[in-house]
Amino acid sequence: MSHRHHLERALELAEQGRGRTAPNPIVGAVLVRDGAVVGEGWHEGAGGPHAEVVALEVAGERARDATLYVTLEPCAHHGRTGPCAEALIASGVRRVLCAAADPNPKTDGRGFARLREAGIDVELVEDDLAVRARRQNEAFRTWTAEGRPFVTYKAAMTLDGRLAPAEGDARWISGEESRRLTHELRAASDAVAVGMGTVRADEPRLTPRDVEVRRQPRRLAFGSGPLPAGSALELLSGPLEEELARLADEEVQSVLLEGGPTLAGAFLRAGVLDKLMLFVAPTLIGGDDAPPLFRGPGARTLADAVPLRSLEVTRIGEDVLLTAYVHEP
Repeated sequence: MSHRHHLERALELAEQGRGRTAPNPIVGAVLVRDGAVVGEGWHEGAGGPHAEVVALEVAGERARDATLYVTLEPCAHHGRTGPCAEALIASGVRRVLCAAADPNPKTDGRGFARLREAGIDVELVEDDLAVRARRQNEAFRTWTAEGRPFVTYKAAMTLDGRLAPAEGDARWISGEESRRLTHELRAASDAVAVGMGTVRADEPRLTPRDVEVRRQPRRLAFGSGPLPAGSALELLSGPLEEELARLADEEVQSVLLEGGPTLAGAFLRAGVLDKLMLFVAPTLIGGDDAPPLFRGPGARTLADAVPLRSLEVTRIGEDVLLTAYVHEP
């Protein structure tokens, strides 16, 4: 089978650890010798063996002279487990094909260097599989490299870009399928956030409902309090970048931003909005008094506009989901 097939399988295996490995990334590995798969593995949880070690244990002596296909650069440092690079060297693996480098300063090329030093052929792929591998750990990569959570702005809007009618009733702009996906996004996030305007208007619970939840996200409100009596939300009232840095220190790697246009505009202007997921409904509101996607000062000229990358369009029931990156992982 092709190199592509085995790397795709490694990406598929990595997903088995989704929601279980924090603060570590998800990783998948496949060992192949003489055209046959002799070992597979994925990182099942922080503190447990990494994907490469799991695959090596399955392969045993068959790992000698094998090729490893792995989604992330093997580590070269001691943590709660030993370095994967040393385990690969000891096993006699001949070649490593990797889909993404590790931005963790403790690794960041050191894994590749150690393998090459030991005579192992190392190749870092540069194609669409590399893009998929980076996106697979987009939150981990931003958290590690920039010291803040990866922020996704999710919003439901009409075809003319309005979040609600002038009277403020936004239930429900998007359809049932879109709302279910929103709950899945909440369940996959470390934190869900809104602004105090949304809190006062809607008193949202921000909990994932009717979907599998491996761990409940933190529920955050940005802005000046007080919170309503009995609110389960956590108030963050300091400068935006400062609060994000504090969340990162507390191992919050991903934030799903569900706040209104004022908070979204603040994140955009601060340069800490990474990804957009916009559910566009086949509805028109019209007029100038309905809330737009972003509020506050915007670009004064087209040259100052924020470029989006990797736009994808997906049909979700009667809605259309637009996904794009402000900052690629």
